Amino acid sequence: MQTRDSRIQSTAASLNLEFPSRTASVHRTTGETDVQVSLNLDGEGSCSAKTGIPFLDHMLHQISSHGLIDLDVQATGDIEIDDHHTNEDVGITLGQALMKALGDRKGIVRFGHFIAPLDEALVQVSLDFSGRPHLSYGLQIPTERVGSYDTQLVREFFVAVVNHAQMTLHIRQLDGINSHHIIEATFKAFARAMRMAVEIDPRRAHTIPSSKGVL
Repeated sequence: MQTRDSRIQSTAASLNLEFPSRTASVHRTTGETDVQVSLNLDGEGSCSAKTGIPFLDHMLHQISSHGLIDLDVQATGDIEIDDHHTNEDVGITLGQALMKALGDRKGIVRFGHFIAPLDEALVQVSLDFSGRPHLSYGLQIPTERVGSYDTQLVREFFVAVVNHAQMTLHIRQLDGINSHHIIEATFKAFARAMRMAVEIDPRRAHTIPSSKGVL
């Protein structure tokens, strides 16, 4: 059975397209955290996430599994203070890795959108690898914590990703009363929208997906 990567390579070959490897590794160290992120945009959804924040690990698995991105995130940080620095720096490093793996963004679909249900929760995500960082965040999470995870950190994670991947991201909560369901539906919708946006469009595989010719 062909892997997803080999299927894409086969399609690219049949269309006489050059298909560079879209992988990246970024190591970011500060006085507060040490974060290593490696990813493969054309993966199978395998994930190793060890951040010291169990709920964040769970959400990173959603990005990997539903985005079909092979993802390895290893982080240590000052979680004895709180989870804020580690959560933010994982987002920053993931955004930098996405930016690096996409390169000049030639050939990608660029836009992605998805509406993900999770029981009573329903969340819509639309994104654009536009080169212009912007986040519109519309979640109304009813509790301050899910387990030990501060739910304010969801927004901080996406702010970090958006700024460093240079994407436009709109998140809208259409329904939901359970905090865990709302957050997980958000990460699943984000993963599926990103999967759509980073796919190679064979009709424009040699060009930047912009009327300006640059992103």
